Amino acid sequence: MTTFLRKTHPKTSRVFSTALLTAAVMGGSTHAIAQDDDPIKVGILHSLSGTMAISETVLKDTVEMLIEQQNEAGGLLGRDIEAVVVDPASDWPLFAERARELLEQEEVDVIFGNWTSVSRKSVLPVVEELNGLLFYPVQYEGEESSENVFYTGAAPNQQAIPAVNYLHDQVGVERWVLAGTDYVYPRTTNRILEAYLKEEFGVADEDIMVNYTPFGHSDWQNIVSEIGRFGSEGKKTAVVSTVNGDANVPFYRELGNQGIDAADIPVVAFSVGEQELTGIDTGPLVGHLAAWNYFMSVDTDANYDFIDAWLEHTGEDDAVTNDPMEAHYIGFNMWVEAVQKAGTTDVDAVKDAIIGVTVPNLSGGSAAMMPNHHITKPVMIGEIQDNGQFAVVWETPSTVAGDAWSDYLPGSRDLISDWRKPMECGNYNVAENRCMGSDAEEQAEEALAE
Repeated sequence: MTTFLRKTHPKTSRVFSTALLTAAVMGGSTHAIAQDDDPIKVGILHSLSGTMAISETVLKDTVEMLIEQQNEAGGLLGRDIEAVVVDPASDWPLFAERARELLEQEEVDVIFGNWTSVSRKSVLPVVEELNGLLFYPVQYEGEESSENVFYTGAAPNQQAIPAVNYLHDQVGVERWVLAGTDYVYPRTTNRILEAYLKEEFGVADEDIMVNYTPFGHSDWQNIVSEIGRFGSEGKKTAVVSTVNGDANVPFYRELGNQGIDAADIPVVAFSVGEQELTGIDTGPLVGHLAAWNYFMSVDTDANYDFIDAWLEHTGEDDAVTNDPMEAHYIGFNMWVEAVQKAGTTDVDAVKDAIIGVTVPNLSGGSAAMMPNHHITKPVMIGEIQDNGQFAVVWETPSTVAGDAWSDYLPGSRDLISDWRKPMECGNYNVAENRCMGSDAEEQAEEALAE
């Protein structure tokens, strides 16, 4: 539930807070000291209703758990942290309205939120205009680097590309079904994968099938039949799935109904984790795959501690953890460390302080924030088990740094991102030696129009 408090503009408020802090240090009024005791406000921008609630509700709960743990440990800068929760209800334009509400009316210091790329694109111009901070925890298509966004989910080189390499090198796949939900993330990711498959492996056009379905799609009978026919022509075939949200439940159910198992046509999913599998009879799906940077089955003390805390927080013995939850765990801890390092929640100070911050991940290593506002992550391929968990069958030998711009798209291969001074640019063109600048408004309009 949202609680409306101060109504001043966030930028004005930050200047005012800085002035109060200075007054307190110089022996100012007791009012200045009282202001410093106000809670630090963390916005949570996740869908609690609609088609994406199946995936996003647990992310809201995760951030609330992390806030509770931080408060139990003494808070941050001597102050409590307060969660401010809003529900954008799987409505992409509403994400922008709720983000503006969090920054202008609630005056939150940071936002943790979004799942789909279209919702992130909707929010992007708002956080840039109001100089907010957004920590985005989900795998995405790349082709973006904003000064105001920290991407703690996987870029394509940390999920999609390694997954395709695994299928090609380890499984011997020659024909490819690229199946996705019809919006910016699947479309851009599949453009990258098509270019990669042709350039790196010489895959012919006739060996690539592309299919898109709307959010919440439920009638998969014809599509699954077509996948079966495509895979019956003598070449090893796999499905690379960027299907999002609750549409995954009938998709996997129909695979089972038609007897398409992993031995014949394996599916590797980029948006199906432990949470999504809770709504599916996983018996017929054993052997199908997912590519992530974390699985609940990872055997580390840090992971067991996280799982125990999650079970206690939810009060449910069968509650599961997943990759975007770990991304919020990493992002929240990076933000806390950057605030402590900067000695303030001031947005510009935190942006400077967070680059290079390194925190533990849950798989036994660590994650570092890179100058392009992406992080380092291991890549894992998990195989679905009959208990709804994943057995890790492959992983990279070390962490991989997220690449904001694909080497396989003509408009991106010359771009780099570095938010350190003096460059401070998310899309610097090395061929033209210039920064291309922000086009957040245009990106939002295009994403919402698709």
